[in-house]
Amino acid sequence: MSTATEQIATTRADGSRVNPGRGRGRRKVEGVFYLFLLPVLALFTLSITLPAVMGIFFSFTDSVGFGEFNVIGFTNYAVIFSDPAILRAYGFTIGVALCSVVLVNVVALALALGLTSKIKGKTALRTIFVLPMVVSGIIIAFVFRFIFANSLPAAATALGIGPLEESLVSNPSLAWVTIVLVTAFQAAPPAMLIYIAGLMTIPRDVYEASAIDGARPWQQFRHITLPLVSGYVLINMIIGFKDFLSTYEIVVGLTDGGPGTSTVSVAMAIFRGFERGDYAYQMANSTIFFLITLAIALIQLRVTRGRARF
Repeated sequence: MSTATEQIATTRADGSRVNPGRGRGRRKVEGVFYLFLLPVLALFTLSITLPAVMGIFFSFTDSVGFGEFNVIGFTNYAVIFSDPAILRAYGFTIGVALCSVVLVNVVALALALGLTSKIKGKTALRTIFVLPMVVSGIIIAFVFRFIFANSLPAAATALGIGPLEESLVSNPSLAWVTIVLVTAFQAAPPAMLIYIAGLMTIPRDVYEASAIDGARPWQQFRHITLPLVSGYVLINMIIGFKDFLSTYEIVVGLTDGGPGTSTVSVAMAIFRGFERGDYAYQMANSTIFFLITLAIALIQLRVTRGRARF
């Protein structure tokens, strides 16, 4: 009796038999491909891996970035967890990241819904709305700084809107709001594109059937749209939160960490520490920050793998 493998064997044109089940495992990689990878691996190691390892090593020293140094163990790490300036920077960064990720996803989903509806000029509008994502964050921040510090107060004074007559970027209690708004302005377009891709996978027949049953637009959004794009929402939130933790350009261009130190982010605290000679101390801070972002990246990878098929 022939086996199952023999039964599915086919015949080539020359009469020889071949088993289509064979050779479907892992393909053997030719050695020449590894040879082409060597330059990339060398550059990656020299430019990223080696500096990272050296930085982690120096975080256990008292180095100022040059000259002699002594190994002091976990002293830098112990001080970081009791440093009010560093803890304030982490609190500010996490708070801004949370507020930004919520605002970005609300705005991006609303835009995606509008740009996938039956309106004229959808293609042109999509092009307009994605423009902020191709402009440098520092340029956007400088433009909005002029608006918040000059144009908006002038308009508020003319209209008699008292709370807005003062520059928002110079208000210690509201400066963080400007960072969230500008972050949302730049980060909403890529999130919007992801939502548009998700919305276009939903069959129109589902909406038509629900409309026949008497479902209103809000009910369709709540019971059809939102559940079917929940995977995209989750991915956007995780990716956005990880990216917003490392915010730097917008903070520098908009508030430069002020007023005072009320808007100093973790990335800004690290760079300012390097300028002051706190090299080893800020390398310890960088290591902690790297571990946090690495954990979020691993969560993102796990989630995106689980949502690979929508």
